Amino acid sequence: MHRFAKLLPQMAAIPGAFIVNLLVPGEASAHVKWFCAFNVAGQPVGLENVLCPDFELLAAVSIIILMTGALIEWTSLGSAILRALDRVTAVVHDNIEIICRATIAFFFISIWAMGGILLTPELKTSSTIVGCIQLGIAAGMLSRRTMPLSAFGIAVIYAIAIWEYDIFHLADYPIFLGIAAWLALTGLQRDFFGVKAIDILRWSAGITLMWASIEKWAYPEWTYPLLIQHPEMTLGFSVDFYMRAAGAVEFAAAFALMWTPLVRRMAAIILSGMFIGAVAEFGKIDLVGHSAIIAVLFAIAADSRRETKLVSRPWLVPIGYAGALAAVLATYYVAHSALFGTSIT
Repeated sequence: MHRFAKLLPQMAAIPGAFIVNLLVPGEASAHVKWFCAFNVAGQPVGLENVLCPDFELLAAVSIIILMTGALIEWTSLGSAILRALDRVTAVVHDNIEIICRATIAFFFISIWAMGGILLTPELKTSSTIVGCIQLGIAAGMLSRRTMPLSAFGIAVIYAIAIWEYDIFHLADYPIFLGIAAWLALTGLQRDFFGVKAIDILRWSAGITLMWASIEKWAYPEWTYPLLIQHPEMTLGFSVDFYMRAAGAVEFAAAFALMWTPLVRRMAAIILSGMFIGAVAEFGKIDLVGHSAIIAVLFAIAADSRRETKLVSRPWLVPIGYAGALAAVLATYYVAHSALFGTSIT
């Protein structure tokens, strides 16, 4: 009993981190590579140190929270919440294509105007051709017929970014490939072998954020300068524990984007609130850099479909979460070791 009491503050770290991310979202939601020094090829924290008792505790709390959401979804309360979400997001749902097209146009015009950027602020380029492609992508948003051409333009810039920065760095941003797929399928008014364009979009968003969360565990030192400036963010915990909790929050929310309607819609609302709140702290760079993913999160939050599949069973949450966590961690560390010769453990 005494041991359980000592664990209570740590068990509260994930819900506490969620609350702080909503109230003081800037440092938690900013993409650290845009504001702090980083070295993608550097030695990450070994898996032996990542997979510590704190990590296991945080993973367990994440599963409990996700299972709670999945269980509620099957109740009358869950149905009521979904109906309320339908009413609140009706305007966004009815106009989501226009919202996404306008936001994507804004994004590419903005990075063209800033100059020397491929897709995100840290991906620099001196190519003038890239700027022409960016303007072409934005212009393609004016008509459905030209949206597939814009999708091709995004794929071209993504390929250029891989050439200049390597594939591991661009593994941070599969969201852009998801956006390209959404543009192509929406423009052609087709599915991808029965898979809806919005589902490709939300899966790419989930994978992007899960991958990004690994960096909080693998490279916590990248975020230390932000925590030194804002020590209240740690909630009184050690910096190391806080970074583990922040990674757990981000991974759980990202995983939730790929789950059932209520769970993914609530996760999208929480994440969009965090990203929007970060703009007040970090300004124009954050507004431009996160505008596209905010539009994607709006689309997920407004998705009113009620499909019922086996994956909706609450007891599958631990299996799905553990599988996703193991797969992303293993892929990150094995790929990093293969590409840069770093140690896994």
